[in-house]
Amino acid sequence: MGARHPLKRVGTEKDIANLASFLLREESSWMTGQVLGVDGGTSTINLQ
Repeated sequence: MGARHPLKRVGTEKDIANLASFLLREESSWMTGQVLGVDGGTSTINLQ
């Protein structure tokens, strides 16, 4: 299944936790109103 993803692996809980950790840090304080896709690039594939 991982081979079907652009990053060649299935995401893990740690991938989501890393984003949550970033959003809780001061480094993300300039970000507002964003939609962040954490899907390993799957949303960029055009499957028609």
